[in-house]
Amino acid sequence: MKFSLRQIEYFVATAESGSIVQASRQIPISQPAISAAIAHLENVFGISLFIRHHAQGLSLTPEGRMVLQEARTLLLHAQELGGSLNGMLGRVQGEVAVGCMTTLFPLLAPDLIQSFSATHPEARLRVIAGHHEELTEKLRDGEVSVMIGYNMPMPQAISFQPLSALPPYVFTSVDHPLATTGRVRLEDLADEPFLLLDLPFSRDYFLQLFSSAGIAPRIAGHYPSMDVIRSLAARGVGFGLGNARPRNQNALDGKPLAYLGLDDECAPLVYGLFTVTGQRLPLRVSAFLDMCIGNLSNRNLPGTI
Repeated sequence: MKFSLRQIEYFVATAESGSIVQASRQIPISQPAISAAIAHLENVFGISLFIRHHAQGLSLTPEGRMVLQEARTLLLHAQELGGSLNGMLGRVQGEVAVGCMTTLFPLLAPDLIQSFSATHPEARLRVIAGHHEELTEKLRDGEVSVMIGYNMPMPQAISFQPLSALPPYVFTSVDHPLATTGRVRLEDLADEPFLLLDLPFSRDYFLQLFSSAGIAPRIAGHYPSMDVIRSLAARGVGFGLGNARPRNQNALDGKPLAYLGLDDECAPLVYGLFTVTGQRLPLRVSAFLDMCIGNLSNRNLPGTI
């Protein structure tokens, strides 16, 4: 478009007041700016919009009166469009893309999707599973608006809102010699085969637990899936470590597991919400963050004990 709504506004104000001086006081804007806008419109349309009367202001040409009628309609439509958009933006609607760590995804995603849809029926939540590096990149690139993950080192451009702490626990088969003890120490597991969750950050966290206790674990396998580790542990292949303790004590194949607390002083993982620092978030994203803070802060993860 070769002209702006602002220039149309200046023309209408001048036509209605009959004077550039009066129009400049009403808007307000400088007289040269109004004169330049009118000259630009006349050049674009190839017509004279006003008859200039020396010391007596302006009057519209016949063509100017036609343009004035259309210009008023154009400004009215623009005003209606602005009101409509403001109304839309004032409602929680549209899609919210959220990245969620794979270890939290099976527990959090169903509850978040259901709760968000129930509270905001015009909005839709799309949750993407991934590991730390993947989701951080998606957050920085704008593919997701929020990332749900653990308190780990992040660039200063990303802010963290903690939700709750998740202390580590042990899981074994129900016929493991330690299964009935209820609680163990890491030194009790030093000679037991350890099934390591081999994902970025998770791997380092679990190995650091042993390192802090002065123990070198006997790693029996590296696996990228907690469900695989749970199934292997239920079969007696080894033990696993986790932080989100599911209420369901069966592996995917139905075999039962025993959950054991740790008596060691182990640093818990804190999970929470990551967003780009200083970003102006749309209402639908702010509504999702508020829901998470209200439903999850200092509470158990959905489906956990």
